[in-house]
Amino acid sequence: MNILVMYYSRTGKTRALAEAVAKGVGEVEGAVCQLKAAEEVTADDFSAAAGVIAGSPVYFGTMAAELKAVFDKLITVRKKMAGKIGAAFATSAHPSGGKETTMMSIIQALLIYGMIVVGDPLDASGHYGVAASGPLDKDTAETARKLGKRVAELAKALYASSLEKRY
Repeated sequence: MNILVMYYSRTGKTRALAEAVAKGVGEVEGAVCQLKAAEEVTADDFSAAAGVIAGSPVYFGTMAAELKAVFDKLITVRKKMAGKIGAAFATSAHPSGGKETTMMSIIQALLIYGMIVVGDPLDASGHYGVAASGPLDKDTAETARKLGKRVAELAKALYASSLEKRY
């Protein structure tokens, strides 16, 4: 079962957060994480994923154009994404730098793709997803790991449930 962690990162901070998310995906038995920069994501990567966790730095309160381009370009596989798990993460240079609105812009795209959107678990922060300001600290990396693990666990349960219905 594939989980796609896709991100855009100009400075490396969003990539560092994506790597922490990917670590959590890797903790779930049977989950394979594809960690890809936005410009590397293909329609096959996207449609083969049981879950998609997308991240971006804050660009004027929304996701970066490079990540938005992925959602725009892959609209042809939209119907293949219905019912899969989706989640978001964001980074900014400033503590109040629009991370929640950026995650909401990603969440809007995931919802339009028909995905089931989840935030980080309640034992983390229980909000829209994981967000970092400045360099990645230990607590934020732990929240990111928990988000990745949550998405993989939910995707695995959903996948198992759909197999049971077939037989």
